[in-house]
Amino acid sequence: MPDIAPVTPRDDLAGLDELVEVTGRIRSGIESVITGRPDLVHVTVAVLLAEGHLLLEDVPGVGKTTLAKALARTIDCHVGRIQFTPDLLPSDLTGVNIYRTQSHEFEFRPGPVFSNIVIGDEINRASPKTQSALLECMEEGQTTVDGTTHVLPSPFLVVATQNPVEMEGTYPLPEAQRDRFMARLTVGYPELDAELEMLDRQENDNPLAHLTPVTDGAGVARLARAARAVYASAAVKRYVLALVTGTRQHPGLRLGASPRTSLQLLRAAKAVAAMSGRDHVLPDDVQYLARPVLAHRLIISTESRLAGQRAESIVDAIVGRTPIPSLEPRERR
Repeated sequence: MPDIAPVTPRDDLAGLDELVEVTGRIRSGIESVITGRPDLVHVTVAVLLAEGHLLLEDVPGVGKTTLAKALARTIDCHVGRIQFTPDLLPSDLTGVNIYRTQSHEFEFRPGPVFSNIVIGDEINRASPKTQSALLECMEEGQTTVDGTTHVLPSPFLVVATQNPVEMEGTYPLPEAQRDRFMARLTVGYPELDAELEMLDRQENDNPLAHLTPVTDGAGVARLARAARAVYASAAVKRYVLALVTGTRQHPGLRLGASPRTSLQLLRAAKAVAAMSGRDHVLPDDVQYLARPVLAHRLIISTESRLAGQRAESIVDAIVGRTPIPSLEPRERR
């Protein structure tokens, strides 16, 4: 996370003190379960504040689902869990209309997407037809069943896990689905000391069982409004656009980042700034989020793939060569 000392919150940015305190407690709760990976937890909470969706990708057993469950348990809200399998149908996610013979009417029975936090386990094991059922939900906060549109609860966050596409029984997420996720994180293996601490903590007990909520759905919505109020100067916005445009012009990429990426990168940067106690965004916040927000949306050219390049390394190269804007005092307010 950016190593920048927090400043005193402005009086006209209501809720920033509460945001710092509550998100600190959420992170502490998650870190009691996911040891040794503070940046992973930091970005996860930032996506929650930025009202985005999170994709966790890695091999089985490294704690993807545990991270999602730990986040859900720190918030007193309705949580839905979906285990994606090849035979899962779209109606298993969104819900279905059931005919009641007594009343001779159809009754809508909502699916697990009608939750504040939806945990989608192994999302890329389901068919593209089922994956597409989430597109409207994630972008518009609603779902349409049999011609009737149903509004989803607010806040609404999808935390999905997926296995690497090289593993058996997986379907690659299409570009439109990946673009709906604000950030993609790789959990990775913990350091030796962190894994030893995990063994000590979980030898005789499950720390998930001891997590208690520190806020509720209404509280998260209130904190999200405070994060949106964080100031982003014109120079910072131009910096965001310079990074996104750099992906569209890079010769090693077949597909660059979309305009949705610009919006989500700025929103996530505002959330990171607010969690640091600042009422304004710095270029450091944008740089910190460049990899998790940009890399999963890019499609590498065949030549770059054969040369061993990865989307993350290309993002790093774009960040390294893009000039960092200097902020005038008036732009920092």
